Amino acid sequence: MAAVAESFDGIVGRSEDNDTSSNSPVDSGDANTTPATELSPPTSPYQTNGISKNPRIAAKKKLAALTTEEKVSLLTAADFWRTKAIPGKKVPAIKTSDGPNGARGGIFVGGTKAALFPCGISLASTWNKDLLYQVGQHLADEAKARSANVLLAPTVCMHRHPLGGRNFESFSEDPLLTGKLAVQYIRGLQQKRVSATIKHFVGNEQETRRLTIDSHIAERPLREIYLKPFEIAVREAHPWAVMSSYNLVNGVHSDMNCHTLKDILRGEWKYDGTVISDWGGTNSTVESLKAGCDVEFPYSAKWRFERVLAALKEGSVSYGDIDRAAENVLTLVERLKGDDMSEELPEKEDNREETRQLIREAGVQGMTLLKNDGSVLPICPIKSKVAVIGPNANRAIAGGGGSASLNPYYNTLPLESIQKVAEKEVSYAMGCHIHKWLPVASKFCTDRSGKQGVTIEWFRGDKFHGKPAVVQRRSNTDLFLWDSAPLQDVGPEWSATATTYLTPTSTGKHAVSFMSVGPGRLYVDGKLALDLWDWTEEGEAMFDGSIDYLVKIDMEAGKAVELHVDMTNELRPIAKQKQFSMTHKYGGCRIGFRQEDQVDYLQQAVDVAKDADVAVVIVGLDAEWESEGYDRQTMDLPSDGSQDRLIEAVLKANPRTVVVNQSGSPVAMPWADRVPAIIQGWYQGQEAGNALADVLFGLKNPSGKLPEVVDANNRGTAPRQTTFPKRIEDTPAYHNWPGENLQVLYGEGIFVGYRHYERAKIEPLFPFGHGLSYTNFEYGRPSISSKTITQSNNLEIIVAISNLGDMAGAETVQLYVRDEKSSLPRPEKELVGFEKVFLEPGETKHLRMYLDKYAVGYYDTSIPGWIAEEGSFKALIGASSADIK
Repeated sequence: MAAVAESFDGIVGRSEDNDTSSNSPVDSGDANTTPATELSPPTSPYQTNGISKNPRIAAKKKLAALTTEEKVSLLTAADFWRTKAIPGKKVPAIKTSDGPNGARGGIFVGGTKAALFPCGISLASTWNKDLLYQVGQHLADEAKARSANVLLAPTVCMHRHPLGGRNFESFSEDPLLTGKLAVQYIRGLQQKRVSATIKHFVGNEQETRRLTIDSHIAERPLREIYLKPFEIAVREAHPWAVMSSYNLVNGVHSDMNCHTLKDILRGEWKYDGTVISDWGGTNSTVESLKAGCDVEFPYSAKWRFERVLAALKEGSVSYGDIDRAAENVLTLVERLKGDDMSEELPEKEDNREETRQLIREAGVQGMTLLKNDGSVLPICPIKSKVAVIGPNANRAIAGGGGSASLNPYYNTLPLESIQKVAEKEVSYAMGCHIHKWLPVASKFCTDRSGKQGVTIEWFRGDKFHGKPAVVQRRSNTDLFLWDSAPLQDVGPEWSATATTYLTPTSTGKHAVSFMSVGPGRLYVDGKLALDLWDWTEEGEAMFDGSIDYLVKIDMEAGKAVELHVDMTNELRPIAKQKQFSMTHKYGGCRIGFRQEDQVDYLQQAVDVAKDADVAVVIVGLDAEWESEGYDRQTMDLPSDGSQDRLIEAVLKANPRTVVVNQSGSPVAMPWADRVPAIIQGWYQGQEAGNALADVLFGLKNPSGKLPEVVDANNRGTAPRQTTFPKRIEDTPAYHNWPGENLQVLYGEGIFVGYRHYERAKIEPLFPFGHGLSYTNFEYGRPSISSKTITQSNNLEIIVAISNLGDMAGAETVQLYVRDEKSSLPRPEKELVGFEKVFLEPGETKHLRMYLDKYAVGYYDTSIPGWIAEEGSFKALIGASSADIK
């Protein structure tokens, strides 16, 4: 085909959480409500009366009635989650909530229980636009149950490097796949009048030094890769909010970057929504306001209000700057609440059967069958004796860590779900430990009343003076108190004690761990065990925190040990007080516990594998290894090779071994050539166990396709049907990760993911778009409506897909374009379209896909602008980027 030269613009739920190492543990006492504050009077997301048909006009009208001080008050949040209300002028507050795979509500750890959906990369693996719309619809209902109006999602940052800590949370390495799925997610949310907040705008592809890293991105990759998913979503779905990122882009912080916010987002794309900062991601007063960051989150006196008024007085900002930002805030309020000043309802659970079924189906469709030599899968539930082995087999590895975490309604465990389907004996062995930190001690701990948990006594000021102002019970020993300290009772500087009684179930030299956010001391039976009052070595907590320190204690089974912690919210390390011009910030601690091993876990795994017809080894990462706040340090499975040794030992004991990897990004698979069947299980939310059992036993047919290339540091021979071994050194961003001297160069340019591997002629372990099925599909000869694309002439491609097998299944048909001759270097092929089709055995359907000028265009900095260059192109239809039919 040709293009005319042209420029253009661009199973059963479990009620308790069995995952004691989770970053989103069970609920914490009465922490499921966030008290209203003087700055944020009660509001309600359930009412829609008073919402204008034209929010922008209504916002202008309200703006005209506000004083300058009232306008300025709208430009910073009222508290951690809410915007400022002005009751006298009928301006209600709106409440925000994380996040991409569920609506958590107002408490970061242990709040109201909520539906936990599959993570972003798992949703992307479905390649199902209709499914993403349904997910958005159900997330809107979940947000409303949390009394929230704004969901801080979706995350559409690119998978630039496999070690990115938040890769699991976002969709893909491909901007078109990411953008098109985000469109449907946003439409689903906003159709039910819950605002999406597409994030993080832009260049936030790493967590290492994320607040200060400067992402150096040339204009062409900035446009073609990193801005493109945002552009698709803004132009097609019109998200009502955009969140600016923490990092700098080409020397300027994202919240004050005129090129990205003002010139591109507002100027070229004509964005008509509201821009909010990431939490703590505002970096100036004048520059941020002028560039177009409308609201600072959370509440802070650092950059807005008094400073804005002072800047207005001195002339560095104008009334027009303030009016523009305030009008954008009011427009968001009008879209969501209008004049509704009714009381904010308490957060509640809304555990619906239809939501549970959707999550389970999304899990099945995201499950990606990477390899199935000898048709080891599906397993016959009637005839096969199954051994379930691995550190993730009897845990709920349902999501990654950070702001994507929440307290799920329930979890389904792989072992239990498999046991419910299998009709013969199911044996189990853990095989090895993979803890990054010791598991939280919660299930061994009781408070003074004998209930599970910890007693916290809060004091006003940071000196433990007087009587406690507040006494609470928290059921979890993960006590990072970023957003749940009772500041209204204790003030901005506080101290607290936490007391719990830990009772081991076995006798031995057991380990207790302690991590502190601010100053902290741990006492065991009244004796000082760990003194972290002036700690200096930072760990990998999401916001702030020390490394995890361990103490070994001789304990007797059934005999309680008192653990007592003194802590304050003074900022640590002390050097940060001068660096950030503040003395107090977050506080809290984390107490972990692990009993001394009594058995040889590896030998136990070998024994059960030998005695089974099929061994299912469930390995991977978890919310401690993959999280917001830090990047992974290696692609190897944690920890210290224990999982690789487990797989090799089980495989030697039973050649019919299935490996299920649960992770949100690629891991090294040195055993991939020898293991007959591999499933990439991702993080599947609260139905993870059930979805896995559905696929293992063939109750459902997996249809996931990789939304990114899987590259692995293998030491063996590659799988026959895929590739030869690869190293992390071959990844596109290897030479520029994670940067130096607070700068990271995006030196790979537009050649990210499969674009890099194909240009460098390096085969990854599994290619982009790859995913097998339990049935076989046949592609018919495609037809094309025309062979010339013009500005107004789009092309239609029709291709027949047939299911030749005896099991119903789904296939994702991928459409790529190759530019035969371009003035500038271009990838070997680029994804320009995709459709997923469901087929009964023997059924044939005809799919229609379309090509327009955008499918053949690229960004030319010499114009500067997008151009569809005259010339010849090939349209390539395939089952993956490497399997062109």
